[in-house]
Amino acid sequence: MPLQGPGHGKRKPRARASSGNPTLTDVAARAGVSLATASRVLNDSDRKVGAEHRERVLRAAAELDYRTDLSAQAMARGSAPVLALLVSSIDDPYFSAIAEGVVSSAHTHGVIVTIAITARDSARELTSVRTIRGQRPRAILVGGSRIAGNPHTGALLAELRAFAESGGRAVFLSQPVGGLGAVRPANAAGARDLGTAIARHGYRRAAVVTGSERLETVTERTEGLRRGLAPLGGGIAVVESDTFDRSGGYRSTRRLIESGRIGGADVLCAGNDFMAVGAMTALRDGGIEPGRDIAVTGFNDIETAADVTPQLTTVRFPLAAIGRRAADLALGADGPLSEDVSVPGEVIMRASCPPRDGATGVR
Repeated sequence: MPLQGPGHGKRKPRARASSGNPTLTDVAARAGVSLATASRVLNDSDRKVGAEHRERVLRAAAELDYRTDLSAQAMARGSAPVLALLVSSIDDPYFSAIAEGVVSSAHTHGVIVTIAITARDSARELTSVRTIRGQRPRAILVGGSRIAGNPHTGALLAELRAFAESGGRAVFLSQPVGGLGAVRPANAAGARDLGTAIARHGYRRAAVVTGSERLETVTERTEGLRRGLAPLGGGIAVVESDTFDRSGGYRSTRRLIESGRIGGADVLCAGNDFMAVGAMTALRDGGIEPGRDIAVTGFNDIETAADVTPQLTTVRFPLAAIGRRAADLALGADGPLSEDVSVPGEVIMRASCPPRDGATGVR
């Protein structure tokens, strides 16, 4: 680019040369700078541009109402200002709350969020990651429980490591894999605390309705509950598995009722709050009153947990904060990611699990 001194060598601003949407060439022409300089400013390149030229480019872009091309920005920086979030479901309040925190962090860091739905399908998850990598996002957050014996784990890990080696950042919102970073609820400890709390309320025989035993989250919560019940002589009488959602909670509870196995339990523990809501509906349909004939618990403390009748006993996790922290970790740091952050929960006792006769309910 030619040297420009005071009053010499500056190009006169001119009107846009193109019709329709303004281009980067239009901005450069109006600002009187080279196309490369305009690109470095507007695509947030790592190469520095002097304050005077930066101001002229930004002013020209504003006057022309120029909008940055994310593909061009990816070419300039090696990545686009995008964070990709993979979740199992968007209608599950658990993932919605996490996504809220992710979006909050992304806004702070000046990036946008794209969401891919994996439906707890490991092949679909792998395909999504491969597709997303081609869009050159700055970071990828992988939500949803890991699956024991997953045949796609090796390929997924290879994709995420290659992404990291090319300058991207990958963080799990679940159990970590292959030494990559993770921010996740402390499922086992939270379930253990729940088991202890309901045992102290006088409950000893739990019927568990939950997702597939291949989901590591299910294993963590079921075993944690078992450990919490055991010191006071309690235990898990039966486990019934189905899909990890409201419909699964309804169906699995109906099967327990129809088979008579529900009669061996004094508390019904659902793998998450969404399942607990379906379970309570199934109990009522079967002539069993939740909170009176049998206690009910959930997990996660989604917003509706305090709105159902009776209000749901559960384990509260700061889900939005978990999403925010994971996005901060992915967007705000340099170097390799390996931190495994386990976020503790808090047992919230409500009317669905009242103290039984003779139980104090005191921790």
